[in-house]
Parts: sequence; structure tokens; C-alpha cells
Amino acid sequence: MQHPAVPELAHTHTRPIHWVATATAIAGVVALSSLLQPKPATAAQSATPDAKPAPTTAPSTADVDFPLDCGPEQALVVKKATGDLDGDGTPETVAVVHCDAPMGTPPDGVYVLTHNPGHTHARVVATLIDPKARNTVTGLSVSDGAVLATLLGYSTADVPSCCPDVKDSARWQWKDNSFVRSTPAGARSI
Repeated sequence: MQHPAVPELAHTHTRPIHWVATATAIAGVVALSSLLQPKPATAAQSATPDAKPAPTTAPSTADVDFPLDCGPEQALVVKKATGDLDGDGTPETVAVVHCDAPMGTPPDGVYVLTHNPGHTHARVVATLIDPKARNTVTGLSVSDGAVLATLLGYSTADVPSCCPDVKDSARWQWKDNSFVRSTPAGARSI
């Protein structure tokens, strides 16, 4: 009989102690992995070094191009209110604007402004009241994500511009990607 070139080694034969040691090691790894869990996943994206944080201040009305035809006169912001209207955590600005006329009371327009990424000034994203409606806004506020306004207007086109004869309240709420107008309880006419 010829002897093998490599003699038999004692550690090449499995014994019950080897199986017990392997089972103990695996049990330890499983137990340790159940204690060390990764952080829970979130839908938020991690910030990149060049990403700018979302603005936390309401947009300014300065240098905004309002959709108003004032001719040689300037658009004048007469009231404004701020708040988060669409629930994204960033405030919007609601502005009451009319032409800076030398006489009389020009009709107001009510506009919603938001930040304009990549630009220094805000942009108009919605017109709540068009100046063509001939309303004057006497009160404006933002409460619980809704825009509230008190309006003076006219019952017919025959009513002179000097003497509005209807007082109305309006409420706008962001729903289904647009502002929906409703009349709050207690709204009345003059």
C-alpha cells in the first residue's frame, strides 16, 4: 500500500463539537443582526450639497408683474396677507392690487404669489378676483389655509362707481389643484 503524499489531518474530520460551534456562531450572527437594524426608510430625499432649502418666508410683492393693465400708472399693492395655502409647508402671499389712479377708487384684483425658483422676485400663480369684476377689497386675511376677503361691489352695471351697493364675503380654499370660492356663513348685502 502506498501512503498519500499528504497525511490525513485531524481537523478535516467533522465531529459533533464542530457542528455545535457552527450553530452557535450562526445563532449569534442572527441575534446580533436583529438588534442592529437600519434606520427606517422615509419618502424625503436626502439633501445634496448644492440643494437650496425651501424658502420659509412668504414671497415679497416687490417687482412682481401683476396681470393688470394700468396704462401709464403703476400697480399699487394695497393689502396683503400670508400663509401656507396649499399645505406644502411654504407660505404664499395674497395681494390686493389696483392701479395707482390719481382720482377715484380703481377696482381691486386679488392675486396669489409664490416663490419663483431661479428668480429674485415672486410670480403670480392665481387670480382670485379680476379687476373687471369692479370689486373693492375692504378686508383680507389668511386663516387655516383659506383666503378670506370682504368685498364691496355693485348689484348691476347701472350703479355708479362711486357708490357700491353690495357688501359680500368670500372664502377661497385650495382643492384639487385650484382655488375654490365659497361664501362664508354670515355673508350679507348692503
